[in-house]
This record gives sequence, C-alpha cells and structure tokens, in this order.
Amino acid sequence: MRPEHFSIRRGFPLDQRDEAARIYWEAFGAKLGRVMGPDARALAFLTSGLRPDHCFSALDDSGRLIGLAGFKSVQGSFSGGTRRDLRRVYGVFGSAWRAGLLRLLSHEVDNERFLIDGIAVAAQARGLGVGTALITTLCREAKRRGYPSVRLEVIEGNPRARALYEREGFAATHTDQLGLLRFAFGFAAATTMVRQLDDFPAD
Repeated sequence: MRPEHFSIRRGFPLDQRDEAARIYWEAFGAKLGRVMGPDARALAFLTSGLRPDHCFSALDDSGRLIGLAGFKSVQGSFSGGTRRDLRRVYGVFGSAWRAGLLRLLSHEVDNERFLIDGIAVAAQARGLGVGTALITTLCREAKRRGYPSVRLEVIEGNPRARALYEREGFAATHTDQLGLLRFAFGFAAATTMVRQLDDFPAD
C-alpha cells in the first residue's frame, strides 16, 4: 500500500465497527488499559460506543479501515459511549468506578477550540501519511465550523505522536500532572497542544 492509496471519509463503515474498536484500542490501550481492561471488555465497550457521527476515517484502496480521527462537540464525543454501554459490559459496580475515573480524566468540551478526541492509525498503515491526512481533515472541519484553533492532548511517553503534531503546526501550551490518577491510568502527565487556524486554507 502506497501513501496515495487511501481516502478520507466522514464517519466509518458501520460493518467495520469491530475493526474500528480494534484500531482505537491498539492506539490507546496502553493509556486506558488499567481502567477499561481486560481487552475483551474494552473492545466490547468500544464496539458499541464509538460514534461515527463524531469522527473521520481513512480507508485503503480495498475499502478496509486503516485510521480514525475523533472529535468532541456539545452533542458528545467519539469514544465516550454511554452509561448504559458501561453497565452492559462491566456491570453495575464495574461501570460506576470506571465512569468516575473517566470523567476525571476528560469531561469538558472546549467551546473556544475544536477538541480532538483521539487519532488512531492501524499498525500496518503507519508511516504512510494517514495520520497527517486525518489531522488536516480535522483542521478543515474545525475551520468550517468557525473555530479559530484546534486542541488535543498527548500523553507523556509518546514522542512519535508529539513530533507529528508539532510538524502539523501544533504547539504545546501546558502540561497537566495526573497526581494519584497516574496509578489508575498508565501515564503521569498529558500535554495540551493547540494549532491556530488563521493560516489554514479554507475549502
């Protein structure tokens, strides 16, 4: 597969929900595994909870899903799922403490900036420009919606992702330490990065 052999579309193919969940978990399992694991339950939750109306996807030339880029809005988020989804997969007690921790990790919608809710590229498609194309698409969507900038968080220990975001014009604004939450999630800090859209070309 060469870099030009993929396309970007709004949403993801509904018949590839399982693959969407797998790609997302492959990218973020290290970050969320202690809370959302074991893997089988995490995949079950994501399969039902991922929202195609809050993402863009990359498909290879055979139509197979190879990348996802989610975003948040006042209507919800790409990977948030619902309390019903949590209860169905983890039970009453398991869903209660997980919901609390996830809410502490990320619960706000930034009304001033377009908020990215995760970018994930399948292992076999990395290095082909898929991540860059998805970021460009998100920036274009933010510009279309009238936002002046785009915001994301990158966890410590992920220099490859941070380098990509910096190449695409994102700048770090601050780093938040998780404190005791670092024992629940597999990282101790997350850096907020923002990309101004003043110079981003309109459609």
